[in-house]
Amino acid sequence: MAKRLDLKDVNIYYGDFHAVADVGLSVPPRSITAFIGPSGCGKSTVLRSLNRMHEVTPGARVDGAILLDGEDIYAPQIDPVGVRRTIGMVFQRPNPFPTMSIRDNVVAGLKLQGVRGKARLDEVAERSLRGANLWTEVKDRLDKPGGGLSGGQQQRLCIARAIAVSPDVLLMDEPCSALDPISTLAIEDLMQELKKDYTIVIVTHNMQQAARVSDQTAFFNLEATGKPGKLIEIDDTEKMFSNPNKQATEDYISGRFG
Repeated sequence: MAKRLDLKDVNIYYGDFHAVADVGLSVPPRSITAFIGPSGCGKSTVLRSLNRMHEVTPGARVDGAILLDGEDIYAPQIDPVGVRRTIGMVFQRPNPFPTMSIRDNVVAGLKLQGVRGKARLDEVAERSLRGANLWTEVKDRLDKPGGGLSGGQQQRLCIARAIAVSPDVLLMDEPCSALDPISTLAIEDLMQELKKDYTIVIVTHNMQQAARVSDQTAFFNLEATGKPGKLIEIDDTEKMFSNPNKQATEDYISGRFG
């Protein structure tokens, strides 16, 4: 079930380095929010903090609150592994397990949770592949390695793997940057389908993609090298691209910098 995300006074550090400062925003359920901004401004760092993935970097920490339907995902009693199950992630480059079959790729997360029944695993595999608009392309070769698929198919396989464990939120870190235009369109169409059931946050360098797929857009920027990245503004995507409130946003979107 899709859930709401709220960030309140979020500051992110890597050791002594202050990577992102004072982020506050809300992501409504069943919507797509795009994070845009120049390289190094902290948008992927913020995205990775939403399911505690940044913590795999030694010394990383978050101050402030990140709430999933009002519950702080950084509270002491909260298990990070459970957070990552609830808030799934799709990475920039497709990363299927190359020697594992297509079916086993999809249900890998369920198997880690101890699900063993073949009928149940087959049912989830089919449902997830249908959900990722991949079923008709792979249904006759489910036992073949996932690494044998095209790049666009591999990325949809990774999306199927992410939704197989029934998350509430899907995070996508530049999910189309390694794909050709036709595969990119397939992923964008898929996002529109998935937002009926999931809350989606994407990071993209592609302004046109943000304008096409997202309901709201958040613009991050970097004041100077060595300074933390900041959220400059967030608004409905149509307004952000037609009449942003801040000059820096207009300069970035219009291509004057970045």
